[in-house]
Amino acid sequence: MHQTSEAPDRTPLGRLASVAFRRRRTVVLGWLVALVVATVASMQLGGDFVVSYDTPGSESQAATRTIDREFGGRSTDEVEIVWKDAAGADRPRATATIDGLLARTERLPGVGDGVTTKDAAVSRDGTTAVVRIPLTEDHQAVPESTGTALMDLASRASDDGVRTYASGGISGMEEEAGMSSEIAGFAVAAIVLLLTFGSAVAAGLPLVVALMGVGVALGVGGLLAAVVDTPDWAVQMALMLGVGVGIDYALIIITRFRTARAAGRAPHDATVEAMTTAGRSVLVAGGTVVVSLLGLYLMGLPYLHGVALASSASVLVVLAASLTLLPALLGFAGRRIERLRILGVRTEPRDPDGAPGARWARRVQRRPVLATVLSLALLALLAAPATTLRFGFPDAGNDATGTAKREAYDLVTAGFGPGQNGPLVAVAATPRGAADRPALERLASGLRADRGVASVGAPVANDRGTAALIQVVPRTSPQSTATKDLVERLRDGPLHRAGLQVDLGGATASAVDQGVATADRLPLFVGGVVLISFLLLVAAFRAPVVAAKAGVMNLLSIGAAFGVVGLVAQGGWAGQLVGIDTPLPVPPFIPVIMFAALFGLSMDYEVFLMSAIRERFARHGDAGAAVAEGVARTARVITAAAAIMVAVFAAFALSPEVFLKLMGLGLATAILVDATIVRMVLVPAVMQLLGARAWWSPRWLRDRRGRATSPVAAD
Repeated sequence: MHQTSEAPDRTPLGRLASVAFRRRRTVVLGWLVALVVATVASMQLGGDFVVSYDTPGSESQAATRTIDREFGGRSTDEVEIVWKDAAGADRPRATATIDGLLARTERLPGVGDGVTTKDAAVSRDGTTAVVRIPLTEDHQAVPESTGTALMDLASRASDDGVRTYASGGISGMEEEAGMSSEIAGFAVAAIVLLLTFGSAVAAGLPLVVALMGVGVALGVGGLLAAVVDTPDWAVQMALMLGVGVGIDYALIIITRFRTARAAGRAPHDATVEAMTTAGRSVLVAGGTVVVSLLGLYLMGLPYLHGVALASSASVLVVLAASLTLLPALLGFAGRRIERLRILGVRTEPRDPDGAPGARWARRVQRRPVLATVLSLALLALLAAPATTLRFGFPDAGNDATGTAKREAYDLVTAGFGPGQNGPLVAVAATPRGAADRPALERLASGLRADRGVASVGAPVANDRGTAALIQVVPRTSPQSTATKDLVERLRDGPLHRAGLQVDLGGATASAVDQGVATADRLPLFVGGVVLISFLLLVAAFRAPVVAAKAGVMNLLSIGAAFGVVGLVAQGGWAGQLVGIDTPLPVPPFIPVIMFAALFGLSMDYEVFLMSAIRERFARHGDAGAAVAEGVARTARVITAAAAIMVAVFAAFALSPEVFLKLMGLGLATAILVDATIVRMVLVPAVMQLLGARAWWSPRWLRDRRGRATSPVAAD
């Protein structure tokens, strides 16, 4: 069953590699120009990272639109000024100080005016007060300078007798992390590369490729923000994925290049061979990641469109850098790629069949049933906490103790109850003006009668009398399941019976609506991503059994990641490791984005491993031996690649943003599980049980010579 293949330099990737190698100065110069152009274009033409989290067709979105239409110059978003004075929050000295602060806030872009301490709510003991300032636009559209100025004004308004805090969702009001997560992840990646290659020159090439690719991608992301609504955290997401896959893809190709050089190939021939084998595998893997990310469009949530495009652009650009810039850099490195050796670091042995990976695979193959059962049991144990996942949006009560937003939250909770941190807003249409006033009063009375309501404000009409707002303060916190139940109960009860068109809005109601919408669309999204990825793998391997197995394995890895996220979100010992000391809900978009990213990234290792196994099987026809040989030839590189990806993702646990902590930990867990339990135990065991049946292919899928194909040669 020896398989012949097309000459490497005659394949499209081979020709591309040859051109990039021979014209390496032009290629490198071209990438430098692209970096400069993308950066300058983004600075001059790029848009602001602004997005609405409203759920299309939801009641909360209808409330937001009504407020925007009927109450000009106001949005549903607010910032809070909270102060505490043991001598009395409403004493003249305190109110004079706060009124001075409020007068200065009126001059800040995006902040409403006309608010004074007369509009403040004062706690029963008289020591705490809070005043809410409406924003004139969505909080993401408010300049970062406004958030920074608010924090500074609050700090200056504090003295020995008055503690003052500003709290809100404006950029610039967040606490800074002690160390950049990107820098931490990049530093660990550099160490792993040095230990893997044993050469500073070889280790430096993936870092250069990743930095160049991500630099261009960030510029492209800025341009995308000008035409597509994109959240600001999409930048971190794109950076996280771009750095991870950029280093990984370059690592795979350079490993293959060094193997070819060790076999006596000239630098040019080794580069062409690496690109036609490992490069082809990288191309398939990168395409799968992009398809998975674009699957976010199936969720029907507009803010995910910008995330999908920014992340996909990042992966595509670093993929292009791996296929063009890297061959050029290999041309410059040439025989000097082993220079600057690291003392004490051993490289991979020449004979992979005698490597530890081969011996491990044979042990697994001797007891495939036991290995399969134990692996599945461990994966089930890791996934178990996923049943505790509670969807919602964390609030300032989940911020680290001692931060300004957490202090403000705790003061409001102590003085007014937890519900005051997330009031609901009932927005009523009153087309008959004063004639609808009795209906509004009945609505307010009905809202007060609910056991979950702490207080209901008096109806506030707009200037024309065509709409009115009623603030509803729950007894429970914004993230409580009791508050979610209250939202549903009010909509089905008092609001439904009001005799008016009434929509319940506010940040808390919006979070409830998004959770419901996410749950409704999740089956379509998961099914779509799995189906498209299955078809891509079938096209790559022409082996439906292998493609189906890959999908199942990836789902197992993702399930384990969801379990770890659920465990950390509970707080306790696991949460405290990353600064989460209280139970918190998981934003609905986190599992969605995690699934899209992980399903694609897990396919990377599947493609690398299965390509090597398929190539060995095609050469000698022994399915069992092919598994051991494939693992032997990929174990070291998959381990190194996974270690880098885990380091990059896990470093985001340093972020002050809770959702970035959860997402980074979830992604890191899935990659770690996938590269160890799944690829090194479960896959060899299952492939041993399947034997040659794994490579069955229907006649219409086979190539013209009647064989299934492989996207990459192993050696």
